[in-house]
Amino acid sequence: MSNPILLAVLVLGVTGAIFAVVLYFVAQKFKVEEDPLIDEIADVLPGANCGGCGKAGCRAMAEAFVKQGNMEGLSCPAGGPAVAEKVAALLGCVAEASDPMVAVVRCNGSCSNAPAKTNYDGLKDCAYAHSLYQGESGCAFGCLGLGNCAKVCQFGALSIDPETGLPVVDEEKCTACGACTKACPRAIIELRKKGMKNRRVFVACRNTEKGGVAKKNCAAACIGCGKCAKVCKKEAITIEKNLSYIDFTKCVACGLCVNECPTGAIQAANFTPVKPKPKTEAPAASDAPAAEAPKAPETPAN
Repeated sequence: MSNPILLAVLVLGVTGAIFAVVLYFVAQKFKVEEDPLIDEIADVLPGANCGGCGKAGCRAMAEAFVKQGNMEGLSCPAGGPAVAEKVAALLGCVAEASDPMVAVVRCNGSCSNAPAKTNYDGLKDCAYAHSLYQGESGCAFGCLGLGNCAKVCQFGALSIDPETGLPVVDEEKCTACGACTKACPRAIIELRKKGMKNRRVFVACRNTEKGGVAKKNCAAACIGCGKCAKVCKKEAITIEKNLSYIDFTKCVACGLCVNECPTGAIQAANFTPVKPKPKTEAPAASDAPAAEAPKAPETPAN
């Protein structure tokens, strides 16, 4: 009489072998051939998986490149022009030139400009703090300074200045991947063109409250006075909901608006703003040449 345990092991072994053979043939029939070009492009990409390209990661971006067959509408912000040229060479197309971008902090509510009225002692997370209250200064639009942007930056381009309490962008390290813009719950960080000679002009404020209310919480708040828009010769500045905005596609960084802003809400990066020309004053009365008194007509002799 055979051993029942041995028989069971034998049956299970044969069954497993049969299923393995079946699965092998099924896998061979339905396997998807992957273009080897995907691996080549994936190796060229930086591998940061930052999501700046709008895809789930560098592998997904490589698949998108190969599927489309060109680079139209696709770019890798973290890789920059150097990576774009390599990808274009693999795809057999030409890389379109694009203006370099950089992250800009649109808030000047530093510790001195926006003094704290309360003390936050909760979870050190901007999104969490934003859901609870307006902020230590009372401005519901200002930077919370808890560093979510710095935490998500994989390139070490962002840090929180302990003196101002605001994020600082290292332009040399910033790849404009956009991770920080997504991490900020108040949309304070914006990607803007670096500009000619790295010169940029932007409104460092997001407060849409009326001027008087905004100024109570921050001395550097935009009050929507419109003086900047009046002096802009390129029509690059618009006022909406009590807040100025400078269109970087039109701005030429002349600096006129910087000098005109009464609160210092408009910031100029990497250049010296143009100083207004001194007004020429009329010469004082004492300095003006004295007018000759009219001579009395001579009396004719008799």
